[in-house]
Amino acid sequence: MTKDNTMQSIQALRERRAVVAQSIHKLLDENQGDKWSAHLQDKYDQGMAEIENIGKEADRIQKVLDTIAESNVADSVRNVVERKTHGDKTESLQLYSKWLRGGDRALNADEWSAIRNTMSTTTSAQGGYTVPTEVAQQVADALKAYGGVRPVADVISTSGSNPINFPTSDGTSETGELIAENTTATAADPSFGVVTLTTYKFSSKIVAVPFELLQDSAVDMEAFIRTRLATRLGRIQNTYFTTGTGSSQPNGVVTAASSGKVGTTGQTTSVIFDDLVDPSIQLIRPTARWATCRFMMNDSSLKIIRKLKDSQNRPIFIPGYDGMGGAMPDALFGYPIQINQDVATMAANAKSILFGDFKFYKIREEMGVTLFRFDDSAYIKLGQIGFLAWVRAGGNLADVGGCIKYYANSAT
Repeated sequence: MTKDNTMQSIQALRERRAVVAQSIHKLLDENQGDKWSAHLQDKYDQGMAEIENIGKEADRIQKVLDTIAESNVADSVRNVVERKTHGDKTESLQLYSKWLRGGDRALNADEWSAIRNTMSTTTSAQGGYTVPTEVAQQVADALKAYGGVRPVADVISTSGSNPINFPTSDGTSETGELIAENTTATAADPSFGVVTLTTYKFSSKIVAVPFELLQDSAVDMEAFIRTRLATRLGRIQNTYFTTGTGSSQPNGVVTAASSGKVGTTGQTTSVIFDDLVDPSIQLIRPTARWATCRFMMNDSSLKIIRKLKDSQNRPIFIPGYDGMGGAMPDALFGYPIQINQDVATMAANAKSILFGDFKFYKIREEMGVTLFRFDDSAYIKLGQIGFLAWVRAGGNLADVGGCIKYYANSAT
């Protein structure tokens, strides 16, 4: 199967999945309440089984693409896409790519003069440079693909590393009053607090690239290295944005969330309908925007959710699809489901499901991405050049408590 045929197969599978998902939506919409029957359940189950099979087939095809990309980067789909997307490189990107291949000695005096306008030297003796703005922005955009928190959080970019304070005020229990005429109003001063957003240093770990790859002019080295760095940085950041302790590291969204519901005894590796309803319908902070609320869980929890039914024995899970109106995510009780593999798998006491408005989780990133190129003897004797990226980022929930809640599985 050629690469073009492979891509066409994936597109066909996506279109088929959209058709099946839409039919399930229609089935649920047209059969409310006591209309639901065993026959309708069979149709729902058949549709969900087909969606699962389509997903497995798409995964198999994607693995083929990934294998091609790994074994033959010069002719990989990823680089073909990158070359089509970024074929017309700016002067700074051309010089940047030249530096990636040849190092400091590959650039002449005029090129160094031009590159200093877009790349600032940090520790030149070790080969460290702040990458061009275009590359930094592309890395920041690519990070969204490698985690579950960043796509739904509020991301802000800053140029400095000083801590930023977000003022907070918990008005959950505050209310006004009805008073008679000529009566003095009661005082009720709100209390204020501060949530600090500090950035921390993240490393991509060293990416070792063989000489042969650097010397192959057909390979888009800038795209290849950027993709690897973004993958590693995105994954490690998402781990800390999810479960970071807040002590010398970001305060993860799970750590910062408040308790919504503890599972009924016996639900150590599962959840029942009644327990799941509680976090989603109880009063969330008045500042939460219901239109942007969603569930967050990992894939293994989603598989359990897909089997749940309401009091009318109707499935509560609705599959998403890519339609003419744009992408529609999987939904639960009408709220989107955000997959985040760093959320805990269901187990005793595990905080396995989150619900709320994740725009209150603030991710702060510094646009500077510092890249180091290593060509010392440790790499040369292996026929390699090493690359290492550093970035600074942080995360915290700018809320007193209540806009994001968690479901915790039972201890026993």
